[in-house]
Amino acid sequence: NPDEVVAMGAAIQGGILKGEVKDVLLLDVTPLTLGIETLGGVLTPIIERNTTIPCKKSQVFSTAADNQPAVTIAIFQGDRKMARDNKSLGNFNLDGIPPAPRGVPQIEVTFDIDANGILNVSAKDLGTQKEQKITITAAGGLTKDEIEKMRRDAEVHAAEDEKRHAEVEDRNKADALAFQTEKVLKDAGDKIAAEKKAPVEAALKDLKDALAKNAPIADVKAKQDALTKAMEPVAQEMYSAAKDAGAAQGGSSAGAGTPPPQGDSSASGEGKKNGGDDVVDADFTMK
Repeated sequence: NPDEVVAMGAAIQGGILKGEVKDVLLLDVTPLTLGIETLGGVLTPIIERNTTIPCKKSQVFSTAADNQPAVTIAIFQGDRKMARDNKSLGNFNLDGIPPAPRGVPQIEVTFDIDANGILNVSAKDLGTQKEQKITITAAGGLTKDEIEKMRRDAEVHAAEDEKRHAEVEDRNKADALAFQTEKVLKDAGDKIAAEKKAPVEAALKDLKDALAKNAPIADVKAKQDALTKAMEPVAQEMYSAAKDAGAAQGGSSAGAGTPPPQGDSSASGEGKKNGGDDVVDADFTMK
C-alpha cells in the first residue's frame, strides 16, 4: 500500500531525527539520469537515474570526423532519449586532440558526484593525457515538483522518443557504413576490378547524398541496402585474393622444410586478445 509505505518512511525518518532509530541507513540517489550529448543529438547516460551517491562512472568515446581537433562535452540531466529535451547543466571543450582518423582518438568522460550532489565532469584524451574539467553545483538543484514533471514528461513521450532515437541510430549506422566503405575502397586502390568498383562508388554517393540532405529514413535505409548489395562482389573478390595469398605463403613456407621451433605461438595460431575499452562514436562539436 503506497500510503502505508509513505507513512512508514516518515515515521522512520522522524525516529532517526530524534535518535530513536539508529540502525537504518538512508542513502541519497540521483533523481534523474545524468549524461552527455552524442552523435545525432542522443543523450548517452553516464550515471543512471536512482544510482546511489556518492558515485563515479566513466565511459570512453571517440570522434565522429577525421582530424577532429577538439570536442565539446555537453552535459544534461533527465530521462528523455534526446539531449535537447532534457535540462542542460553546462558544457566545456577539450582542445588539442592530435590529427587522427575518425574513431581512433579515445576520450574518457568521467562523472563524479559527491554526497552533496556536486557533480564533477572530466574529459581526458587517453593518447595525450590532456584533460579538462567542470564542476556543476546545480546538479541537484531541481525542486521535487520539477523532478516529478520531468519524469512524467519522459513517460508521456516515451513512445515518441523511442521512435526518434531509433531513427537516429539507423542514420548513424548508415553513416558508419559509408565511412567504412570509403576506407575499404581507399585501402584497396586498384586491387578491385573496375566493373565491381563502379557500382559501389555510385551507391556510396547516393547514400552520402541522402544523409547530407537529411532524407526520410526509409530512403536512407534503401540507399544503405543498395550499398551493402553492391559491396558483396567486392567483398568476395577481396576474400578470395586474401585466401589465395595465404595459400601461396603457406606453400612457400612448407617448401622451405624448416619446422617452427617448439612452443612458438605462431605455429599454434594463438595470440593476445585486445582487452581495451569499448569505444563509442560520438558527434562531438568541432572547433
